[in-house]
Amino acid sequence: MHTRRSLLSTVCRTATFVFAVAGAGSLLQAQQIPSVQPVFNAPLATLATASAKDYFSSSSSSSSSSSSTDATDATDRLAFNALNSFQPPPRRRYGRPRYSDSHTNPDGSNKFAFVAGIGAGMPIGNTHKYETPSWGFQAGVGRNFSQSVGVMLQFDYDHFGLQGSTIENQNILYGTQGAGLDGNNHVWSFTLDPTFSLVGQGSLGAYAVVGAGFYHKVTNFTLPSTGQYCDYFGFCYQYQANQVVDHYTSNAAGVNGGVGLTYKFSKFSNQRFYIEARYVVIFNKQRVGLTAFNVNSPFGQSYTGTNFYPANSNRTSYIPIKVGIRF
Repeated sequence: MHTRRSLLSTVCRTATFVFAVAGAGSLLQAQQIPSVQPVFNAPLATLATASAKDYFSSSSSSSSSSSSTDATDATDRLAFNALNSFQPPPRRRYGRPRYSDSHTNPDGSNKFAFVAGIGAGMPIGNTHKYETPSWGFQAGVGRNFSQSVGVMLQFDYDHFGLQGSTIENQNILYGTQGAGLDGNNHVWSFTLDPTFSLVGQGSLGAYAVVGAGFYHKVTNFTLPSTGQYCDYFGFCYQYQANQVVDHYTSNAAGVNGGVGLTYKFSKFSNQRFYIEARYVVIFNKQRVGLTAFNVNSPFGQSYTGTNFYPANSNRTSYIPIKVGIRF
């Protein structure tokens, strides 16, 4: 009975020793200490089993040979089972980084967006009958909710010329044939434009944009005039300039939609070169006025208003094409 109790006590002390050795080895391996790790990377089961054998061999020398053999076998099984039951903690897995600052979304995209570009505007449909293509620019600031979805508050300015037939019709109404009548048209707008990234991986990307907002349309007719400028010393100069002789405006709501392509300058750059094309429709409200076609009609003979260019209030449609930088 005394021998069994001594053997049980020895087994418990050995198991405690084995767990301590295994725990120390796991701790040092987790801390990645190069100078200590190779010692515990040795066959741990072999070292622990050998230690247990030596310990039990010395403590059980007074027992019989059969009991010593049984104790040694039991010690081997106990040490082997203890080491097999010990599992090191699983390695930590790393996914995509998560960001949480005031300027970055969790997916790494910038929260704030900027756009600036220049290009041309092309009147289409009925608008093309009165106006000609010209230049324009745009600028905006917005908020990105992720790499795929954002919204932009944008200002656009699109300038257009007037068709020769439009100028001739106005010459008839104004009686200014040969006087050098000219004119131009422009549209400026403030729109809210949700943007959706279609392709955003790598250097090349694509996006779709839709929007709506306020559009202000202006048409000016001008005649050459001579002015005089006098400087501080009393010297006066004459100069030629175009003077506005008639002016029309129209305010209306409008919508736009289009697609764009982007090119990223480098792998870690937030700036992208872009080119986009949109279709713009402005829902202008038609106004009654005098034209070259109804000036000699009963309506023209009785008309007492001052609208000599009703086309400015026609429904407007055009395609702006812009290139620039997106942040």
